[in-house]
Amino acid sequence: MVVQDRRTGGAVSVATAAGLALSAGLLASGCTTDGAAADDAPAGPAPSVLLRQAADSLVRDGTSRVRTTLETTSGGTRVAISGAGRYDYRHGTGRLRLVLPEPAGPDGRVRKPITEIFAPGALYMKNRGAGVPADKWVRVDTTALSDGNLVTGGATDPLAAAELLRGTRRATYAGEERLRGERVRHYRGTADIGVAADAASEGTAPSLAAADEGFTTDVVPFDAYLDEAGRLRKVRYRFTFANGSPRGTEVTSTVGYTGFGTGAPVRLPHREDIYTGRIAAPGAG
Repeated sequence: MVVQDRRTGGAVSVATAAGLALSAGLLASGCTTDGAAADDAPAGPAPSVLLRQAADSLVRDGTSRVRTTLETTSGGTRVAISGAGRYDYRHGTGRLRLVLPEPAGPDGRVRKPITEIFAPGALYMKNRGAGVPADKWVRVDTTALSDGNLVTGGATDPLAAAELLRGTRRATYAGEERLRGERVRHYRGTADIGVAADAASEGTAPSLAAADEGFTTDVVPFDAYLDEAGRLRKVRYRFTFANGSPRGTEVTSTVGYTGFGTGAPVRLPHREDIYTGRIAAPGAG
């Protein structure tokens, strides 16, 4: 899948695709087929039906701990960003601590982890980068991002990752596996961003709709893992951005879900704690 920005006609940049969150520019048809790769496919609803309902199971549980990984590969170079935190699915809010690649910038100093808070239609970041006071947050309108913040922030919003499965077009049962010592069922398939946006919850739909408008190709391959209760335990998406290269830039975004029903509510930053000044580009004076 090659993804380009409809609004500019150009390809999404490596910096945006990588989601380093430190650049100055930060900012439908539902045909379905199902299959089984193994003879021991579980009885019950078709894979596509189970996957479309995966986000509902998270909302029922209310909260969980989450781990994220976003990897980019371009020209033989691999960059990885990892995150960990918690999420409240009923309110659509979450808090992550992202560890960025080292070294930092041209000065060679190690980057401080970025703290991110997700909210419906918004992303808040602390330790945003040059020009932002250390005690201030930067707010980004995710509905204005051409990818709806599927990768720009350095991690896919855990609820958006689950809701993207509502657009499942094709799904295949790939067998039973062990994940963190627990038995899970592995599914492979593709999701349509536009279909997902139409079916998503009120808080997530605008961001997915922005991604649908911004991408020329909306079909995203995925691997999803459900436990025996039908809860989503892990989902991995594979994006390919044109980026002016014959091979493009591969972006793999993974979200893992554990510790269901645990964690305190996520508090949004106060208005006076949000930075509204100029944000310098990396390496700028």
